[in-house]
Amino acid sequence: MSDYLGFIFDLDGVICSTDEYHYRAWKQLADRLGIPFDRERNNLLRGVSRMESLRIILEKADRFFSEEEQKTLAEEKNDCYRVLLGEMSPADLEGDVRAALDELRARGKKLAIGSSSKNTPYILERIGLKGYFDAVADGNDITHSKPHPEVFLKAAERLGLPPEACLVVEDAHAGVEAAVAGGFDCAAMGDARDDARACWHLGRFAEITEVHRA
Repeated sequence: MSDYLGFIFDLDGVICSTDEYHYRAWKQLADRLGIPFDRERNNLLRGVSRMESLRIILEKADRFFSEEEQKTLAEEKNDCYRVLLGEMSPADLEGDVRAALDELRARGKKLAIGSSSKNTPYILERIGLKGYFDAVADGNDITHSKPHPEVFLKAAERLGLPPEACLVVEDAHAGVEAAVAGGFDCAAMGDARDDARACWHLGRFAEITEVHRA
């Protein structure tokens, strides 16, 4: 196989940045519960599901929370997060990201989103990319979040391509691990840029147009 036929992108931190909105929502919840939480601890939540993120935060709590209480807390956080996401607009999609996506599409590449976020449809709508991708697999479709490869395997299936024909683009170590576990090549950027498991290491998103299988 001479080149990648499909590109599967994580959403948060790759296509757009919602990290600050996540942090503000988790911080508000943690402060209300009297649980210490700062930006350093927030880094532990990158690439993992909402419930797993909550459990990491609750490790610092001084009491036990039942499964039902945890579900309620997760919903509280997500309600706050969605309100904050209302601040997003197409202006949050950087021009070089859209240009790179358009160039890949012009070359006949299939494009997909593979994100653990259940808010993926809303975020894509807010930034003006609703209906843009050939396939979307997100937290609403999966039972296992990253580093399990389920979301990427589902995205590839919806593209009609095998994992070896696709390149996953990720910014979290958990996402790189998920890609490798699913049999995908991976291009890493952002916090995961130096992850040795990735085949490609991107300094900025636009460099994805320069990636070609050797």
